Amino acid sequence: MTRRIPSGKSVTLRDVADRVGITPAAVSMALAGSTRISARTRASVQEAAADLGYVGSSAARALRKQQAGAIALIVPTTATHVFGHSYFMHILSGVSTSANERDVQLLISTSNDESNGVAAYERVMRSKSADGAILTSAAIVDPTIGRLASSGFPMVLIGNYPEIPSAVTVGIDDFRASGFVTDHLIEVHGRSRLLHVAGPLDHQTGIDRRDGFLDSLERHGMSSDGFVVEGDFSEASGFAAISDLSLHDRTFDGMVFANDDMAFGGLQALELQRIEVPRDVSIVGFDDFGLSRVTTPGISTVHVPAEYMARLAADRLFQLIAGEVGGWTRKEVGVSFVPRRSCGCEEPAPRLATPGPRSTEAPTASVPITP
Repeated sequence: MTRRIPSGKSVTLRDVADRVGITPAAVSMALAGSTRISARTRASVQEAAADLGYVGSSAARALRKQQAGAIALIVPTTATHVFGHSYFMHILSGVSTSANERDVQLLISTSNDESNGVAAYERVMRSKSADGAILTSAAIVDPTIGRLASSGFPMVLIGNYPEIPSAVTVGIDDFRASGFVTDHLIEVHGRSRLLHVAGPLDHQTGIDRRDGFLDSLERHGMSSDGFVVEGDFSEASGFAAISDLSLHDRTFDGMVFANDDMAFGGLQALELQRIEVPRDVSIVGFDDFGLSRVTTPGISTVHVPAEYMARLAADRLFQLIAGEVGGWTRKEVGVSFVPRRSCGCEEPAPRLATPGPRSTEAPTASVPITP
C-alpha cells in the first residue's frame, strides 16, 4: 500500500526513506549523488522524492554543515560602475548559473567609492555571510588580495595576478591577444603609425594589453612609431583620448583600444574630426560583449568568453568549499579575433564558434588566437 502525505504537511527525508525502504541517511547520500549508494537505489530515491514532492532545504543543509549557504562575487569598485558595464553582467550571469544549479545564494559586494575598495572585502569577511568568494577587477596595488589568498578562505580570482602565485585564477592571455591584433593592423592592413588607448595601468589587464601592443611594435622594428595613452575602459575616456591627440602633434593610421567601449568613444571622436574609418585609420577593440556588433562600422575585436570564465570560476570555487583535493590552480581560456569593418576587413558570415563545451556564449565569426 502506497503511503500518501497529508495535504499541507512538509515532505521529509523520512517520508522518502519510508517509500524506498532505506534509512534517511541513505536517502540524503543518494540525493547528493554519492557513489556509495547504488545507481538503482539512487534512481528509486529520485523517483520517490519527485513523486512525494520533496524539496531539499539549502538553508538546512548549510546549518548542518555550519556554512552560510552562499557565495560572494566581490568587485572592489562602485555599484554604478559594476552595473553600467557589460563585462560585469557577463560575469554575474556565469556565476549565477553555477550557484543556481546548487541552490546556493549569490551575494554581490561592491564598494562605496573608487578609493575604498577594501569595503567590498570586509563586508563579506567580517559578516561571514559567504562560504567562499569570486573576485574580479582588483587593482594590482590592492594589498587585501594577498591577505585573502593566504587566509585559507576559499576564493577564485578572475584575471591575471602574477604577484600572487598561490592564488586560484582563471583568465586569458591579454598580452598575446593584444599583440595579435596589433600584428594584424601592421601585417594585413599595412598600418605603420600606431596608437594604443590603454586601460587603467594599475590593473593587470591594462598592463598586459599595453605590453602586448608594445611587443608587437618591437618585433616589427616600429617601437618609435607607437604611442600609448591611458584610459579607464569607459567610452568617455576613449573619446577624450582621440580628441586630445592634437595636443601631442601626432597622427596615426592604426589604433588599438584596450576595450570596445573606448573604441566606440574613439570612433565618435574621429567622426567629429571627419577622419574616416577604416579608410584613414584602422581600429581594433577588445572584449566583444555586444557593443562592437552594432556600431557603424562594426568594431574588429577580440572575443573574450567572460560568462564562460565566470562559470569555470564558480564551479572551481564550489570544489574548494567542499574541500576536494586536486583540481587546477590556473585555468587559461582561449580567445578569438573577430574581424569587422573598422580595421578594413570584410565581415564574414557568422558561424558557430564556442570557447568550450559548457559555454553559453553567443555564436560569432572568429579566428582563434593561438601561440
